[in-house]
Amino acid sequence: MGMPVEFNTMIVTKGRETRIDENTFELLKEGYRIYPIDIPIEVRKTKSGEMTGQAIVQKLELSHTNTILTYRLINLNSTN
Repeated sequence: MGMPVEFNTMIVTKGRETRIDENTFELLKEGYRIYPIDIPIEVRKTKSGEMTGQAIVQKLELSHTNTILTYRLINLNSTN
């Protein structure tokens, strides 16, 4: 039996991220998603929107058809 998995090269937040620490955020995404870990990747509010910054994924948790993504923002292009 197969499992649907999506591979992502950028973080799209849609404004749903939760601040854990000063520069650390957590984001719950529907479905199973894989992100590169320990490599800077783009952060965007929408898929076609401007890049708001760069982050390093620190932790991925796949559970109950959801992905919990913990990332640390390393570069911020906009405060909005």
